Amino acid sequence: MKKQLVLLCLTGALAGVFITVIISIVISFLIGDGGYYPVSPQLEATLGSTFRAVVVQTVTAAFYGAVWGGASLIWKRERWSLLRQTVTHLCLMLIVTLPVAWGLGWMGRSLAEASVYAGIFLAIYAIIWGSSFLAMHRHIKEINRKLGS
Repeated sequence: MKKQLVLLCLTGALAGVFITVIISIVISFLIGDGGYYPVSPQLEATLGSTFRAVVVQTVTAAFYGAVWGGASLIWKRERWSLLRQTVTHLCLMLIVTLPVAWGLGWMGRSLAEASVYAGIFLAIYAIIWGSSFLAMHRHIKEINRKLGS
């Protein structure tokens, strides 16, 4: 279990950094002025240089990805109900996501902006969770059909 946790965290860390780079490329493309924007202007201003901001964002993205990777083990807790797994995973992800997003300037600093960010996060989480649930439900029905149940 510990080896699996470490592997999931390492994979998640790499994924976190990769996704952050891809998002920065997409945002730079959408801005459309030919420049590259690797970090939020807020983070760059806070840290005083693009280089420092990129280093902090990269390390934080690795940590954030590692948490997501490690947290996937929650879904393997067979003794827990789906409700307990979901609430535990969602709470952990919110507890980590909101400070990371606030610290890196991915969301505004006001309560209203943080609430909008949290709402968007919850909506995306619900869509992904619902899609996964429906896919698993269909898979189980197919297995049962093949077994003749």
